[in-house]
Amino acid sequence: MRFGRIATPDGMTFAVIEGDVADRNEMTAKAIVGTPFTEPEYTGKEYRLGDVKLLAPMLPSKVVAIGRNYADHVAEVFQKSADDLPPTLFIKPPTSVVGPDAAIKIPDFATRVEFEGELAVVIGRPCKNVKAEDWKSVVAGFTIVNDVSSRDLQFADGQWARAKGIDTFCPLGPWIETDVDAFELDDLPIKAHLTHEGVTTTKQDSNSNQMIMKMGEIIEFITASMTLLPGDVICTGSPAGTEAMVPGDSIAVEVPGIGTLENPVERA
Repeated sequence: MRFGRIATPDGMTFAVIEGDVADRNEMTAKAIVGTPFTEPEYTGKEYRLGDVKLLAPMLPSKVVAIGRNYADHVAEVFQKSADDLPPTLFIKPPTSVVGPDAAIKIPDFATRVEFEGELAVVIGRPCKNVKAEDWKSVVAGFTIVNDVSSRDLQFADGQWARAKGIDTFCPLGPWIETDVDAFELDDLPIKAHLTHEGVTTTKQDSNSNQMIMKMGEIIEFITASMTLLPGDVICTGSPAGTEAMVPGDSIAVEVPGIGTLENPVERA
């Protein structure tokens, strides 16, 4: 099942999203009562997706991210081997979250801002000390995240809170795909396309099989330290190919089985 969150003339609501992702405007959104964490109860209201605003599919209490989880990305950003810089943990605040088509707004003090297209996990129930083999039992589904990062601030500060936590620096969506068994995590393509001055170029072209920490390891690692709540989001790490983006650009992150998350870039 595919869950999203929409803004309609009647207000904001979670909805079951149906239809062909290749033609988003013609997809339908069937409003539900409550949240996606229980069997959906439909309100009877149905909307054409092209007539409503698609929002970030979740408003998490926290976004927990794994940094340095692809060896090629470690090499390109940090100029070191992943053997010397193992995966690390950081948090993006909920105020950084925006939805599909919402602008990434770059403030003047961030002078080199890059996109990081990633597979994201949405947690479905409160959990702590989850064993790696049990990871599916706590997951509501998958979505896409763009872990926007200001490299100048990241290296100047020595820690990543400001560089990755700026408002709008966590585009999320377009929806949550709940059939986790349908995803082959040992062979899941992840791509990011940069459009600059009207020309679109594929910059990230990788695969989840390149992750250093796998899905179960990630969730075990995180929950050993902190409790995850329903709706919390885990960013599983960025492949290589990240590059600076500037106002006027747009970024589209593509993951088969989910779709595409696209956002324009503006000056804050």
